[in-house]
Amino acid sequence: MGSRTVKVVFVEELKVDGAPQLRWGVKGKHIMFPEDLDADQAADKAFDEALKASGLTREQVKHVVATGAGRKQVKFATADITEVSAGAKGAVFMCPTARTVIDVGAEEGRGIKADSDGKVVDFAGNEKCAAGAGAFAESMSRALQLSLKDFGEASLRSDKTIPMNAQCTVFAESEVVSLIHSSTPKEDIAKAVLDAVASRVTAMARRVGIEGEVALIGGMVHNVGFVQSLKTALGVDQVLLPEMPEYVSALGAALMAADGNA
Repeated sequence: MGSRTVKVVFVEELKVDGAPQLRWGVKGKHIMFPEDLDADQAADKAFDEALKASGLTREQVKHVVATGAGRKQVKFATADITEVSAGAKGAVFMCPTARTVIDVGAEEGRGIKADSDGKVVDFAGNEKCAAGAGAFAESMSRALQLSLKDFGEASLRSDKTIPMNAQCTVFAESEVVSLIHSSTPKEDIAKAVLDAVASRVTAMARRVGIEGEVALIGGMVHNVGFVQSLKTALGVDQVLLPEMPEYVSALGAALMAADGNA
């Protein structure tokens, strides 16, 4: 139950080559934008739609674990866990070599240090208004009258470094307006915004210590400009990008339900 969307992931037991040990595989996944629904209704509707899409019934689902900002609103859940625990578990499952997880969603960003089992060793989150979050980039893209996709791609066409000092979306938007009025190219402004988000997220990751390979999860994985800015800020050539980045925390919750650890 994120701040903008509801994600549902089912996992099922899979036998490996007929061997007795069991592994968990993704049975189905579903995302829903609640729009005018309240959190309780959104959770129920997303779950029912996901069941239908996956060919399952509620009776077939043994455990339901909720995570995210609205996790307490999932009345039918058997347990709930924090976004940090779920993100670490899901990220290491998808990217087994990752020990540093960077999670950037709509309203929050965080850096997480995890062990080989996907358990949280340490974490740090954003503390300032919109700092290190997808909503910051989204707001700035609107100011430039670009779609979020075009915004990210535009930043790749810039090689300029323009510092952005504002920590709040409102003040940052004023900075962007000033840059527009001074005829600064859109691609340079886009890069400045994404560099600022990447810098703040990297600062969080450095507070917990960057170890091993870095995995990026959350909706900002789809922003190619942000991924490049993050690599530069971290000083690395590669950031691991899981196949279904916006579902990773939901997957982590499902895995903990399956393991009986929630």
